[in-house]
Amino acid sequence: MSAVEGLWTRDEVLDLIARNPLTTPRYELVDGVLLVTPSPSGMHQLAVGRMHVLLAAYLESERGVGEVLFSPSDVMPEPGVTVGPDVFVVPPDEGKRIRREHPVLRLILAVEVLSPGDRSGDRGRKRKLYQRTIPEYWIVDHPQRHIEVWRPGFDAPTILRDVLEWHPAGASRPFVLDVPDYFARVYGER
Repeated sequence: MSAVEGLWTRDEVLDLIARNPLTTPRYELVDGVLLVTPSPSGMHQLAVGRMHVLLAAYLESERGVGEVLFSPSDVMPEPGVTVGPDVFVVPPDEGKRIRREHPVLRLILAVEVLSPGDRSGDRGRKRKLYQRTIPEYWIVDHPQRHIEVWRPGFDAPTILRDVLEWHPAGASRPFVLDVPDYFARVYGER
């Protein structure tokens, strides 16, 4: 991911996206800085897809908690910001609203999968944004085979290598992710 310094506006970024109808590169705007991400690797896409499948199954069993989506998507957790988390969960009322209008405004979970060599955006600008606006943010570090959990006010992540538990409001039971199994499946070891 590269950052194009200088102050960009949301309208400028939306115009850039409209003039480039391909899904890559991906353009995001955080704190006036344009973030440009190239096409994701196959490993990145496998990690995103697996996370989406697991969260979708959980949320299907916990009706009324939220809905899981994935990028590309236009997410605006603050005015003037445009991001597209790899995987994200919206609360039920936001799920209803986005069926009629865009952009997505409220998330209860954002998940970013790191790409090799790219750690500045997801751990830097976007992390700070997500910590200001979302109850929970996960960074999936597949080369290190761990998941970082960030919450508002945290100065450092909780690094999980064994089990990740997420218990969103309204759920009768937590989402439980066997971290080693998740990575083994992403890497085709199971």
